[in-house]
Amino acid sequence: MTRCAQDGCAGTVDADGFCDTCGMMPLAEPPPADPSVPAGVPSSVGGAVTSRAAVAVGVGAAEPVSVPASSGSSGSSGSGNSSGSGGSRASSGPAGSGSAGSGSAGSGSTGVSGRTASRGGGRGTASSGSSRRGMLGAGLVEVPPVPARDPASAIMDDPQVPENRRFCSSCGDMVGRGRDGRPGRTEGFCTSCAHPFSFTPKLRAGELIAGQYEVLGCLAHGGLGWVYLARDHNVSSRWVVLKGMLDAGDADAVAATAAERAFLAEVEHPNIVKIYNFVQHGDAGYIVMEYVGGRSLKEILLSRRDTEGELTALPLGQVIAYGLEVLSAFGYLHGVGLLYCDFKPDNAIQSEEQLKLIDLGGVRRVFDVDSPIFGTPGYQAPEVASVGPSVTSDLYTVGRTLAVLSFPFRGYTGRHLRSLPPREEVPLFQRHESFHRLLRRATHPDPARRFQSAAEMAEQLTGVLREVLSAEDGRPRPAASPLFGPAQHTAGTGILDIGRADVEGARANGKGLPVLAPLEARAAALALPVPLVHGLDPAAGFLAGLTAGDPGDLAVALEAAPVPSREVRLALARVRIELGEPDRAETLLNGLAADQPDDWRVDWYRGVRALADGRPGDASAVFTDLYDLMPGEQAPKLALAFCHELRGDTAGAARFYETVWRTDPAFVSAAFGSARVLLAAGDRDGARRVLDAVPRTSIHHLAAQLSAVAVAVRGRSAGDLDEAELADAGGRLQSLTLDTGRYAAFAVEVLEAAVAWLHARGDQPRTGRRQEILGVEMREPRLRARLEGHYRVLAKLADDPARRHAMVMRANAVRPRTLF
Repeated sequence: MTRCAQDGCAGTVDADGFCDTCGMMPLAEPPPADPSVPAGVPSSVGGAVTSRAAVAVGVGAAEPVSVPASSGSSGSSGSGNSSGSGGSRASSGPAGSGSAGSGSAGSGSTGVSGRTASRGGGRGTASSGSSRRGMLGAGLVEVPPVPARDPASAIMDDPQVPENRRFCSSCGDMVGRGRDGRPGRTEGFCTSCAHPFSFTPKLRAGELIAGQYEVLGCLAHGGLGWVYLARDHNVSSRWVVLKGMLDAGDADAVAATAAERAFLAEVEHPNIVKIYNFVQHGDAGYIVMEYVGGRSLKEILLSRRDTEGELTALPLGQVIAYGLEVLSAFGYLHGVGLLYCDFKPDNAIQSEEQLKLIDLGGVRRVFDVDSPIFGTPGYQAPEVASVGPSVTSDLYTVGRTLAVLSFPFRGYTGRHLRSLPPREEVPLFQRHESFHRLLRRATHPDPARRFQSAAEMAEQLTGVLREVLSAEDGRPRPAASPLFGPAQHTAGTGILDIGRADVEGARANGKGLPVLAPLEARAAALALPVPLVHGLDPAAGFLAGLTAGDPGDLAVALEAAPVPSREVRLALARVRIELGEPDRAETLLNGLAADQPDDWRVDWYRGVRALADGRPGDASAVFTDLYDLMPGEQAPKLALAFCHELRGDTAGAARFYETVWRTDPAFVSAAFGSARVLLAAGDRDGARRVLDAVPRTSIHHLAAQLSAVAVAVRGRSAGDLDEAELADAGGRLQSLTLDTGRYAAFAVEVLEAAVAWLHARGDQPRTGRRQEILGVEMREPRLRARLEGHYRVLAKLADDPARRHAMVMRANAVRPRTLF
């Protein structure tokens, strides 16, 4: 026998290598790598649930380890499917930390809250009211249901914790490992810190707990010990779960279990596992909670990767649906003064069509600075170790979980422990920019620049979901914005009429005829949606009574408002912009910023002012910042589309126009903008499809159809035309209800194009009937005769001699030749 080398210990090391007194074992060299641990699994972080039941019960999958909460770098870099990404905890809460200091929710009944930090950071955008939609996926996406599992089938045949999942609950080092062909101990002492460990179930099948709960077997081994399935003989023999202690000698684990009991007794939410009771049995305590038969989000992800490959992730719509349910639960917890602290894919179970949070072992009071902090490397916010958890650190864990579930997040516990991969490395980010921006805000290193409440994050995530689903199937998902009212104007919907002297001049000078009216900066600025009025403002009722009208009259009314409130000054700033008084608008905005520097609406109007002034570059910088702040809103994207088009960046404009129009057809400005940039790229068919999508119920349907006629024939050479396109353009025009002058103007364009097409073909057969256009057979003499008549109509309607003379000259030029 070898004498123990530990200081002050008189014991001896027995045959299996452990001291018979202190339990320590001297290590001459590091233990060999465990071949059973898959690549990418952290070597010193706790393991996942180990049973067939996986995470089908109210238990956390990972063991907490007592390393500092910020030190999760021990996890090796790997893909998001690592099953060993266990939880970590700090030994105590940070002294004097205001745990919720950065987590205050924004106020405002209209969806307008402020920033909590300096300009560029900490701005909140949450509207008041619950974000609960009442069903998985907010009624927008169908999530495949997970069948409820027969509880009896989930019982482990041989309840053991695999050796590669055994870690010390105190220091996180490996324990219970085999050596030289001998199996590892299931009970003993950690060789690094001498802390005792036990992985042996404490309850046996058939054992009756508190005279009420009959133990049926083990379901899983989680962060705080074994989880058992039992029957409640006092309440309809229902299935329940008994969750016990990892180690009765671990003071932190005891405290965590007691805390879980207290918090769960207060919690009542459909997305959070229910607690029924707390009982003592021997020297151990057990929480009695509902049985949730299903699969954890982690198990769902791993199952998909098993069938489709390691680089597979869950569908983004499904991931966002899960996120909305989690945020609903978090909003409830935060509302009653609780923080979840340790959210990850292991800790949410889907059963049928419902999602539930489990494992409330890390839950703590918002202002608790003494309890141990539980977290998991790769998910925990970086500031938790120094200032403690908060509402914003909880939301950080949701953002990280969304990332892990939605794409192959390699290195989330290593190289990207505190960051997201660059956008160019993730195809999902390239396809869905708004989702990328949402994750960036949710996981920003600065808590003040994250979402400030679960409701705020849920609102923006819902907007992103609508956008994602529309991108996937092309079907719009319009919805009222919680932050903006509907657009009161449109931009770029005007139609250039033919027959004017300046158009003739453009032809004569070889400049070509514009197909659609160009976008004007001022019109674009005024077409942007207006932020909603704060419902608690003393002048809210007065502002609601104002109707859109002449800007000058509105300015007078606002100047005479009974209460010169903040909302009145914001409204007046917009009117000053509309009136072309940028300096007066800027004075108002400067005063508003001095009073409340964290109001994002001041920045919004500064961007509107820059756009109206013809400074799209300056406006783009402002709207890009606001896009980061509210990635689920369409208004900043429409503003950026305008800015890109005015700067000549048609590719950038096309991306934003398409996103806005595809998601919400109420933004008709985006349809016309998309048509313009598609024309600039030479895609006439695409431009016509967009214009055709403007609904008949829209007041801009007529303008869209006239634009489609112009797209078909205007600015095209005869060789680019064909008979079917000309007939379609003529049919469109005939189907519209137009005044005589406008009909004649567009008929001239269609007929001139038809004449040019026939003339270029040199194909004028004398026999056989040809297709008709505008009620005229496609023969050059007949088309010319009809064209002459329309020019003479335009001459009669001309309001000045020069135009009348030009129309008569055109009529004479196109009239068919006669024998006399």
